[in-house]
Amino acid sequence: MTVPDEPDSFDVIVIGAGPAGENIVGRAVAGGLSTAIVEEHLAGGECSYYACIPSKALLRPMELAAEVGRVPGLGPLGPVDAAAVLARRDEAIANLDDSGQVRWINGVPATFVRGHGRLAGPRRVEVATPDGGTRTLVARHAVAIATGSRPAVPAVPGLREAEPWTNREATTARHVPRRLVVIGGGVVACEMAQAMHFLGAEETVMLVRGRRLLERVEPFAGEMVAASLRSAGIDVRFGRSAARVERPVPGGPVTVHLDDGSVVEADEILVAAGRELGVRDIGLETVGLTPGGPLEVDDSMRVTAVPEGWLYAVGDVNGRNLLTHMGKYQARVCGDVIVARAKGLPDDAPALRATADAVGAPQVVFTDPQVCAVGRTEERARAEGFPVRVVEYDIGAVSGAYLLGDGYTGRAKAVVDEERRVLLGVTFAGPAVGELLHAATIAVTAEVTLDRLWHAVPSFPTVSEIWLRLLEAYGL
Repeated sequence: MTVPDEPDSFDVIVIGAGPAGENIVGRAVAGGLSTAIVEEHLAGGECSYYACIPSKALLRPMELAAEVGRVPGLGPLGPVDAAAVLARRDEAIANLDDSGQVRWINGVPATFVRGHGRLAGPRRVEVATPDGGTRTLVARHAVAIATGSRPAVPAVPGLREAEPWTNREATTARHVPRRLVVIGGGVVACEMAQAMHFLGAEETVMLVRGRRLLERVEPFAGEMVAASLRSAGIDVRFGRSAARVERPVPGGPVTVHLDDGSVVEADEILVAAGRELGVRDIGLETVGLTPGGPLEVDDSMRVTAVPEGWLYAVGDVNGRNLLTHMGKYQARVCGDVIVARAKGLPDDAPALRATADAVGAPQVVFTDPQVCAVGRTEERARAEGFPVRVVEYDIGAVSGAYLLGDGYTGRAKAVVDEERRVLLGVTFAGPAVGELLHAATIAVTAEVTLDRLWHAVPSFPTVSEIWLRLLEAYGL
């Protein structure tokens, strides 16, 4: 029988060593607090190894090829070297080796603990270590949950047994399947369908339950992406779902029976149908919480349902926003708040409250064309009762866009609060528009008035001249 170790005490304990957890560690240690961080899988988290980083490494060659193909005199590039792209991807994710991240954590300095961490009562964390032992940690001030989320697999008969790809298998794929079926119409589905098709998947079918792609952004953006996917030869089927999946031989062909009675054969099936929050099997019941939904937090990231205010939750687990940069933002606030409270300092400064989620988080979808947005969509703004006026403009009509090559297609949309004359939301769709997003984020978050924004003069000839055109279309 294994005897648990004597408890180790720290000022702060973080469960989950993804980007959010690491940011809490950095801020807490910088504030003079001793900190431990627990991770069962890879230090660095989903984004570093299975999501943001590898997916962009796979998508960058596609983006560059499209850009070069638009410039007269250069023409299309030759056949893509898929093996070289996958090798570059492997380099970007350190071949799934987290030793560099562990060294960074130890050098902060913080204590890295490998194993499955669970709450075991107030301020107490038990870690099941890889050697079969148990290590007990006790926090003097705070415990923070940063366990992220994992891919969800719908309850389709035979789907789980068919060993489908999720984002993890897609972004770390060792081969490009000749035939691929993608279930979903969100960011992962669009990005990975396009990346795999570019890298050599000859038959790519997307099964989209709804009637459009990227349902959380303005409809025109999803329509532009759908048109691009189809022009590349991807079969996008709206209003279609998998009813049953068969894979009789492990690793063999997959047969997908659709709800309309048709059948699709494939070599791999990718499920990109949402995420499950990492709130199960982390001991929430030991502190009076019911596992299942998101952990409700206040704007200091403190879990509201736990007495004495020692438990915090950042990133995906609080359900506010499932984006890496927003989790890191919340973590910076959280770490600084914990330091202030531990030292008895004022904890109510504006920088010690996470308010950006309510405004509307920025996001870039790295398809071709790119889609980026911040703030509210027109639909959301109207539903919330704002006096809305909408302005749209063809980005391709801007001089800077014309110079980027023939066939540049893009669109911009601004949602304006007519009473206050501030931007409620901005959406761009077009090649490389992600670089326009931070200006929009500042304008929306800081509530810069249109009259003031008129004096922020864009350089000529750049695509950012779209800002001038939007304001002129508004009537300034």
